[in-house]
Amino acid sequence: MPTLTELHDQRGQLVTEARSALDEITANTDDSRATELEQRHDAIMAKLDKLDKTIAREARQAEIEKQEEERRYRQRPHGDDVETRGSDGEPAGSSAREKAQAEYRAAFDAFCRAGCDPTALEPEQRALLRRGYDAEIRTQIAGTAAAGGYTVPRELADEIVRVMKDWGPMYDEDICRVITTSSGNEFDVPTNDDTAGSASALGEGADLTDDGSGDAVFGQARLDAFVDATPWVKLSFELMQDSLFDLEEFLADALGQRLGRKANARLTTGTGNSQPNGIVTASGLGKTAASALAIAGDELIDLQHSVNAAYRRSPKCRWMFADSTLATVRKLKDGQGNYLWAMGDIRVGAPAMLLDKPYSVNDDVPPIATGNRAILFGDFSRYWVRKVGNPLIGTVRERFWPKVGLAGLIRYDGELVDPSAVKHLKLA
Repeated sequence: MPTLTELHDQRGQLVTEARSALDEITANTDDSRATELEQRHDAIMAKLDKLDKTIAREARQAEIEKQEEERRYRQRPHGDDVETRGSDGEPAGSSAREKAQAEYRAAFDAFCRAGCDPTALEPEQRALLRRGYDAEIRTQIAGTAAAGGYTVPRELADEIVRVMKDWGPMYDEDICRVITTSSGNEFDVPTNDDTAGSASALGEGADLTDDGSGDAVFGQARLDAFVDATPWVKLSFELMQDSLFDLEEFLADALGQRLGRKANARLTTGTGNSQPNGIVTASGLGKTAASALAIAGDELIDLQHSVNAAYRRSPKCRWMFADSTLATVRKLKDGQGNYLWAMGDIRVGAPAMLLDKPYSVNDDVPPIATGNRAILFGDFSRYWVRKVGNPLIGTVRERFWPKVGLAGLIRYDGELVDPSAVKHLKLA
């Protein structure tokens, strides 16, 4: 089904055709030709009427889906981002939200320390977990509440995501564009590359050019919600019940690292077939190296300038390569013997640079080897990472008794919405 943008584009084309036919009718003096043009005009208008009905239905459906999305968003536990403020300068209702979040966090901790047995909790704690579970489970895949598939508290979710970012740059909103949705429904992202578009001189009294050459050309990228889950992490009853044991820190590190490794790998080299379309896979060819096992400084300059200057001005424009590639790149020099790599200054927050642009080390980018796409460069804000809700933690008790098994689950996708924005250097 075409998107609303595409439907409006079709409508604009029909309006232009209808006007052209009407102008021909007015200018034509041949009755038979005029009749033919009138029939053509009537046919175009019939198509236009039908298209208007389709647009109205799609617009109404989009509004309904937006309202449903907002309703779900309001039902989920969030931070304290509100506009209305109380007399003390704090967001109105923030204390109530903080109290509810603290209560849910305490109930989740008690659930884990009870060996993930909901029957060992107080009725109020079970009700808290169920309420948080119900708000999230409609949009995520997990087991039943009795099986232990509860949404993690916001504080733990933030820590898990932080650890995931530490294990790879592709989940980092400072590098890519990261969006979070409450539902897992697939949705389309309209794309448009207008970097080559320009204006032209207009003589006095001349008409504007209307040959369609200036029309915006839209594409479409789809974001799904693929599922990644960790293997079981087995934890003893003694540690679970030990009040001195930092359970949240353990879960964040154990599950965040595993989820981060998998998500970063798929967002980097995913094939796009039943998994994210990784940045390496989706990027365009910018430069082919002359050697199969080495990179020259001039080839990096060629790769950099294969990306349009409009993308190079983006604050998220950067290089990306594996650590082994960085070791090679740091040894490259220009004709005067100066290194292309420049050391940063942590005292002022200045990052290390390569040819005046920052870089990210991503060990899931292929190393320097025959045929590999070893170096990426471009505007990484055009790579969209979609996250669905918060991570889930599932538990089992009987299978590993007397230990408890815990596993993490996330839903996400990634797509380069503009293939011209990021390009790669390929070894010969």
